Amino acid sequence: MTVTELSPTRAGTRVYKVTGPRVLRAEWAKFWSLRSSWITLTVAVVLLIALGSIASATYSPDAAPQDGPPGPGSGAQDAVSLALLGVTFASLAVGVLGVLLSAGEYTTGMIRSTLTAVPRRLPVLWSKAAVLGPVILVLTTLGALASFQLGSLGLSGEKIALSLGDEGVLRSLAGAGLYLALVAVAGVALGVLLRSSAGAIAVLVGVLLILPGLASLLPDSLYDNINPYFPSNAGSAMYTLHESSDALSPGVGLAVFAGWVALALVGSAWRLVKSDA
Repeated sequence: MTVTELSPTRAGTRVYKVTGPRVLRAEWAKFWSLRSSWITLTVAVVLLIALGSIASATYSPDAAPQDGPPGPGSGAQDAVSLALLGVTFASLAVGVLGVLLSAGEYTTGMIRSTLTAVPRRLPVLWSKAAVLGPVILVLTTLGALASFQLGSLGLSGEKIALSLGDEGVLRSLAGAGLYLALVAVAGVALGVLLRSSAGAIAVLVGVLLILPGLASLLPDSLYDNINPYFPSNAGSAMYTLHESSDALSPGVGLAVFAGWVALALVGSAWRLVKSDA
């Protein structure tokens, strides 16, 4: 797949022109030609649906904590939190996919050919993000809906059962898909920034899973102030049905998490332009 178009000149010669849509189509073709794309997408969606469905099917009100309103950090559960139990695992899968899509080209050396074809460089980064983000958004949102609908069968008659028409349910399910799409874009950015699949995956896992745990070692007053703004905590606020008292609202959580992703994209764009491949 080429990102250039031959066009005639006055002298009858031909010059190569790079256009944004052709860069996008080239990245689209590269994405779907990779076996890892199909495998990782399947793993992410299966984890999202299977874990949520199993959690809902095995739910027992006698074993569930009953104190406080449902939501992260409250100890209680609701139909949405059970359906979205697989989001954490799916986020690792889509984040790794984003890393492989970008850092994989540095590993194989294909990035040299890519940047030779697109000398302005930045359209490559934007196109990778524009290809992966919407794909993840659509597939994982559908996966979240499937998980909720299947889980509703197991929760029939339970006090915590909800329907799609209940307030906040669709917003939470769509928020889960948007969160996973942003994680995938962050993976693309980290892959370009670090240019190492192993290094970028390690940073991604550290930021999403390990950093909040390490931060708990900080003094309580400091921890309580910064904890909601960690990437994974801000992201989880996007799809939480009932926020705990110290959590961000869905809108603020989206703004904070999108800000972290934008910061990663800015760093990766700077390195892509300033450093040799």
